[in-house]
Amino acid sequence: MRGKEPARRLEIRIANEFTSIGNVDSRFRTYQIYFHLRYSSLITVGRLGAFEFEGGDYVYTGSAVRNIAARVRRHLRKEKKLKWHIDYLLTNSDARIKKVLLSTLSECQLNKNTAGHIVIPGFGASDCKSHCVSHLKKL
Repeated sequence: MRGKEPARRLEIRIANEFTSIGNVDSRFRTYQIYFHLRYSSLITVGRLGAFEFEGGDYVYTGSAVRNIAARVRRHLRKEKKLKWHIDYLLTNSDARIKKVLLSTLSECQLNKNTAGHIVIPGFGASDCKSHCVSHLKKL
């Protein structure tokens, strides 16, 4: 009898304006976007409101039930309709994506396993069933 397969992670390194990602194994359902905000910025995040983000490194944890590659490709684009909280940060001219990790862990487990501190309660977690305070952390 085989045991449960351990969670897997796939790292996609980002270089400058990387916008291409190939086909991804369907077992990967969650992702983390590591990005750097060059300067402190006042950014309005949809209905959450306006927040002062310190310059520095951040990580956002998200998921996609289907086609994670398309979701990640969308996040990598600067030009897009602002739909998710993370869109408001990643379209900022001072935001630079450093790397993307894909994982088989659940979104909330991956988020809880990640170091950092919460900067905006509710960010990216409006539909969170595990009651995560936020899916965005400052590293």
